[in-house]
Amino acid sequence: MPQLISMPELTMLYGAIFGLMSIAISSRAGLLRGKTKISIGDGGNQEMLLAMRRHANFVEYVPLALIIIAMMEMNRAPDHAIHGLAGALVVARIAHAFGLHHSNIMTGGRIGGAMLTALVTVVASIWSIVLFFQ
Repeated sequence: MPQLISMPELTMLYGAIFGLMSIAISSRAGLLRGKTKISIGDGGNQEMLLAMRRHANFVEYVPLALIIIAMMEMNRAPDHAIHGLAGALVVARIAHAFGLHHSNIMTGGRIGGAMLTALVTVVASIWSIVLFFQ
């Protein structure tokens, strides 16, 4: 008999939060483009480069982690695991975005955010492998 898979309702909530975060981060870069008149690339402007990297880093890491978390939820991982992992990812991405600024690029927020993002992805990946073999 085929196993019924539930829809990832909790992940939907976090996906919506990340959607709003992505718009906020990309809007900051867009507004800076208007202010600096740089339409493509960073134009050698350090602030523009950092705005681009904030957005690019978000887009590079959040989708994969969120997909893995959604698959965990669809395969009946406990709700507290979904909230814990996705909530930690929200905190990580906020810390990273605020920690990446031109005066000091090696801040605790940036480093902590990057490390927590990696930790969430590793834990979710290993948990998913365990779920697969159960």
